[in-house]
Amino acid sequence: MEKHLLNYETLLQITQRISMSREFNDIALLSVTGVRDALKTKGCALFLVNPKTQELEIAASAGLSDTYLNKGPISALRSIADSLKDGPVAIYDVSDDPRIQYPAEAAKEGIASILAVPIMARGNPIGAIRIYTAQHFEFTLEDVNFVQAVAQIAGMAIEMSRLYKGLKSSIEILKAARDPREVGAKRWTPHEGVPISTGKLHYSTSDSTG
Repeated sequence: MEKHLLNYETLLQITQRISMSREFNDIALLSVTGVRDALKTKGCALFLVNPKTQELEIAASAGLSDTYLNKGPISALRSIADSLKDGPVAIYDVSDDPRIQYPAEAAKEGIASILAVPIMARGNPIGAIRIYTAQHFEFTLEDVNFVQAVAQIAGMAIEMSRLYKGLKSSIEILKAARDPREVGAKRWTPHEGVPISTGKLHYSTSDSTG
């Protein structure tokens, strides 16, 4: 029960901190550090799928060496590919599982088990959160549900971050395209915004009754 309450509180903290950030790097780092600390595992990493190369590119990590992170390209089609298609996948023994792309490098890093959970956005997999343990470990349903919740929150936040960046870029482009003579404060007049087709307004000072 204590572990359940701990994960629930951690999830609330992660959600609150992620909701306050619009920076993708912060969102990714908050996700991996929160999961690793909550489950007390060796490490955690967040990957995003490169749609052009179909490779998983590292976005943030905690507890893993640079040597392991730079071991080589990670294929989304080969490296625990089921986790992107069918949902969470737990690998009990990385040294004896064909779904592991770099088993020798994992063993050298001191990794025994891996849990891979997809990150979804608009119903499509955009990446994965992977948890690494130093001892062989059987992840519980509670563990999987917790990581899935974090992955879902991260997916929504990443998508919002991308939309925000795109909107911000569009605004900057529009600002740059504006005529410099138009920039600056100006007084508003009663006729601003009147369609050109209406022509000019005429006022008569004579008595309208004739």
